[in-house]
Amino acid sequence: MTAIAFEQTELPIIGAPMAGGTTTPELIAAVARAGGFPFVAGGYLTAAALADQIDRAREATDNFGVNLFAPNPVPLDRGAFDAFVAALEPVAADRGVTLDPEPVDDDDHYLEKIDHLVAHPVPLVSMTFNLPSAEVVDRLHSVGTQVVATVTTVAEARTARDRGVDALIVQGPRAGGHTGTADPTREIADRPTVELVREALAEVDLPIAAGGGVDGVEAVEELLDAGASAVAIGTLLLLSDEAGTSATHRRALQDDAFTETKLTRAFTGRPARALVNDFIRRFDGLAVDAYPAVHHLTKDLRAAAKKSDDPQALHLWAGTRYRRAKEGSAETIVKELGSPFTRR
Repeated sequence: MTAIAFEQTELPIIGAPMAGGTTTPELIAAVARAGGFPFVAGGYLTAAALADQIDRAREATDNFGVNLFAPNPVPLDRGAFDAFVAALEPVAADRGVTLDPEPVDDDDHYLEKIDHLVAHPVPLVSMTFNLPSAEVVDRLHSVGTQVVATVTTVAEARTARDRGVDALIVQGPRAGGHTGTADPTREIADRPTVELVREALAEVDLPIAAGGGVDGVEAVEELLDAGASAVAIGTLLLLSDEAGTSATHRRALQDDAFTETKLTRAFTGRPARALVNDFIRRFDGLAVDAYPAVHHLTKDLRAAAKKSDDPQALHLWAGTRYRRAKEGSAETIVKELGSPFTRR
């Protein structure tokens, strides 16, 4: 059987896809130069914008992945959504932002991006936010693309296997940013990623990459020893020279005023781990399961916070081990993590 694309690298390190501009073409190139496996972050992009990002990735390497947000509509509680809008309005007004009270729904241009990837194949496509359908898996397989599903439970791993995926990315709950769970309404309990890796491998005979809470060489070794083929890092790259992390976000990651992270739905209506700030303290208890409606609702407010350098109203995505993030080249960061485990 052909090895999975992320197993065909010198180092067993994956640069996790971080949508919204954090994963840049420069970051992709740095991860590739180090001998790791880079991802194009396809979330929030149109098909045309994704095509441009893929073209840039091809300039750096011929072995990379593309990550997409798979649609996962959740019934909207309009009363709870309206109450959330009302609670947000004074904060938005203080920042000169007018909220649109009508919920916005979209599929993140998913089908258009699938069509592009079928017409212009890449080595590997991964899905997060939901599992790919068997039809989508078959379409990508028909052009020689490997398909990977992000899973957060053993049940998701079994379903993904049954739909024909080639491998899994097991994401533990300590990862920064959005959780990839296919059930965004569930309560997500804390646990080490290595436990989930062992459980998944006991149930599903597929190659696995793993991420979440990775803070150094020992964590990489633990996940590889548990049976993972590669280890994904995201938070550890947030301070790297090549990451598109905003200056406000970079300072917050190093500011002693921020002391913890939390999974919250307050920013987007979908659970995501971020540094705890005033926005989370004020609105987490009011947040509703309503992605992408809440994402669109708060988008301008968050943009205003970024423009005014206000970390207290910005989504400061970060995993639990954010204090281990380092400045410097991503190439050096990946090499330091992966060199003890160079593939033979």
